[in-house]
Amino acid sequence: MTQPMPAPAPAFAPDGTAHPAATLAEDWRAGGFGLYVHWPFCAAKCPYCDFNSHVAAVIDQGRWLAAYRREITRLGDEIPGRVLNSIFFGGGTPSLMAPETVAGVIEAAREAWPFANDIEITLEANPTSVEMGRFCAYAAAGVNRLSMGVQALNDEDLRRLGRMHSAAEARAAFDIARDCFTRVSFDLIYARQDQDRAHWRRELTQALGMAVDHLSAYQLTIEPGTAFGARHAKGGLRGLPDDDLSADMYLDTQEVCAAAGMPAYEISNHARPGSESRHNLIYWRQGDWAAAGPGAHGRLTLPSGRWATEAHRAPAAWLEAVESRGNGESGREALGLADRALEYLLMSMRLSEGMEMSRYLAHGAELPQARLAHLTELGLISVEGDRLMATEAGRPVLNAILRELAG
Repeated sequence: MTQPMPAPAPAFAPDGTAHPAATLAEDWRAGGFGLYVHWPFCAAKCPYCDFNSHVAAVIDQGRWLAAYRREITRLGDEIPGRVLNSIFFGGGTPSLMAPETVAGVIEAAREAWPFANDIEITLEANPTSVEMGRFCAYAAAGVNRLSMGVQALNDEDLRRLGRMHSAAEARAAFDIARDCFTRVSFDLIYARQDQDRAHWRRELTQALGMAVDHLSAYQLTIEPGTAFGARHAKGGLRGLPDDDLSADMYLDTQEVCAAAGMPAYEISNHARPGSESRHNLIYWRQGDWAAAGPGAHGRLTLPSGRWATEAHRAPAAWLEAVESRGNGESGREALGLADRALEYLLMSMRLSEGMEMSRYLAHGAELPQARLAHLTELGLISVEGDRLMATEAGRPVLNAILRELAG
């Protein structure tokens, strides 16, 4: 539901420095501008997944491409002239898209906005034999970065996670991806059933030995509304690590990745220098991104303020809305200064580089000095010039730090 317009920016930050309203109007530039494209379809629903994904036997790719093109054209008309830094095809399983569909979406984006010379175009993929056969065709369509949902490197755990590929297929897919793309990302899930620290360290070392340059390592979480959530509620899913063991696995991840030259640049993401996900950095640095596709969320800074956009979640509803009304959004919400400040705090502090305090204060927010001093004394945060960041000791308890800073 649309909210009242945000209040005008105050003339001065709490520290007395001036920040004209124009500064907030251009604040998104510190993060950049991207396009998120959501493909809602999967071959099967993973039992741990709570994303907006759906299984469909038949998909009219031409119809979907026409809808994406129309939606991107509408967004381009609303915010013309911006340089597009990234495109991210997420899902769902975007590697089920026909290469021609991907190429058409990229073409529509190029018609809507000028591309940065080094634009990053990422597509999420699964390593099944069907999907890996399309990898080089995606590269020919313009994709220059592949993000592979491997999740585990042994067949028993892949089966438990409901994955449709084997460990051997994952390795073969990685080799093909490396031949087609200069940048390849790799996703793994840890804190799985019956997994111990030695097992995880071996698997992580094996993954890093595959010459990956970006790794996302996510702790398995049991979400309500998923098959795992229902099974867990009935007493199933035995053998899940307890909180202490999961925390130790997180620390193991930091140690093993750092030793391999891939330190954490975000809580769950590791990369060799220069291989960080530019698109995700837009989110964490509070840039702007246009969003197209069912359930896609965006952030747009307009002359009227900064807005959170949301699209219809159901694929049929989104498709019908675009075709009949020329707009797949289900609503927009104006983000006031307090909302913007909180969002920046929550997102930027996930990064090892932390937040720019001047940007935070420019939204009329305050940093509680006594709490800053206490957290610094505990060794959980540090301040370097204008930057406030969580330390290595602070990142495992980041949620507690954020509660202190936002309180």
